[in-house]
Amino acid sequence: MDDISRAQASAAPPLGKPLAGKTVAVVHAAWHSCGSYQVNVSQVAAYRALGARVVSVAMMDALGPAATEGPRWDAYLNASRNIGANRCYYSGASTSAFLSPVFLAKGYWRLIHGDQASWLIEIAKRSPLPEDFDRESVDLIHANHFFTMPFVEKLKKGRRVPVILETQDIQARQFTLRNQGGFFIPPHADYSDMLMVELDWMRRADLCTHLNEEEHRDFRNLLPEARHALIYPAVPEVPRSVGTQIVIVASDNYANYKSLRWFLNEVVPKAGGAKVSIYGNIDEGLKKRDAALYEAHAHLFMGRVDNIALVYKRAGCILLPTVEGHGLSIKAVEALACGAPIIATPLAFRGMQIDPSTLTNVNVAHDATEFAQFWRRAQARADRGDTAGAMSDTRMLYDRAFSLDAYARALAGALETLRARA
Repeated sequence: MDDISRAQASAAPPLGKPLAGKTVAVVHAAWHSCGSYQVNVSQVAAYRALGARVVSVAMMDALGPAATEGPRWDAYLNASRNIGANRCYYSGASTSAFLSPVFLAKGYWRLIHGDQASWLIEIAKRSPLPEDFDRESVDLIHANHFFTMPFVEKLKKGRRVPVILETQDIQARQFTLRNQGGFFIPPHADYSDMLMVELDWMRRADLCTHLNEEEHRDFRNLLPEARHALIYPAVPEVPRSVGTQIVIVASDNYANYKSLRWFLNEVVPKAGGAKVSIYGNIDEGLKKRDAALYEAHAHLFMGRVDNIALVYKRAGCILLPTVEGHGLSIKAVEALACGAPIIATPLAFRGMQIDPSTLTNVNVAHDATEFAQFWRRAQARADRGDTAGAMSDTRMLYDRAFSLDAYARALAGALETLRARA
């Protein structure tokens, strides 16, 4: 087993342009308005910083019309204009897959029992080579999530192309969490069933990279024969905080829903009138799952915004009421980047191998009462017009560990190791 540590990658020689003249394909799910999309944006930027021509290849994770047709593609295209690739390609499996007995047996039948891992693999198998992609000569593929790997095999077109697979959490855990909010037919697929599918496809990568400490440790134990690297993700820089608004930023996923439900039910009643503005499409998720709770707090929700950077610029304090979730939190890293004071639960900093209590502009709350107490103090600062300083502990941590330059250097180090072992 090759274990490429984050520290080793950071010790690479000066950045330079080691991929000049090469083409890198960044393969990812056609997601937007979420942390994974921001990771994809940074991957594109990092490889371009290393001198590569970069193509983005987006795969829709649901059946539908031909790529770029229909409302799901419209939403993705509208929200992904800043991905930064030299060229973008798109693919997705057609609803005609339902005519296939194999798909019904290996995909749909397993999905209705909760096996989202097998469902996504079958969708990837039926996602065609994107239009005009046969003209590309790709030198490296950076894939995201195990379920894109069958699609990656098509993109290789029978050539020997090295593949880096970025896991972005143990997906079987996410599927198990997501299944708690859905209706499925017994016998239910369990964690071990879906994990087996995930690990099988991960074995086909030349290098598995992991973006947090916990994930790196777990996958090393689960796949000791594979090659692993811990590489913290780059999160796009956001403007320095110069405002006084107290904010929460959250996209619509089940972990965020559970965290926000805790915040609204347990923290808000103790906050004594402290204010907060909640940005992101989590409002839609709350409406679907708990309409009464949403209606009781509808005035707090600002909805999705096209320019989240402006939210961070106007922030005077970021709240991270995280009580559920796995893997590194991208919105937590964005909060670090803006440099504003942060009030958070310990889980918000999962996977970072840092002690948040050592950061002078972070208050760590261990229960709802303590969270509300810190929030009331933040409101008093906002009422006085206090704003964050130009540089803070959290901003310096971002520059050191999560900036684009740090990420590009880590990727360069991993690529050197791949070449040495080729």
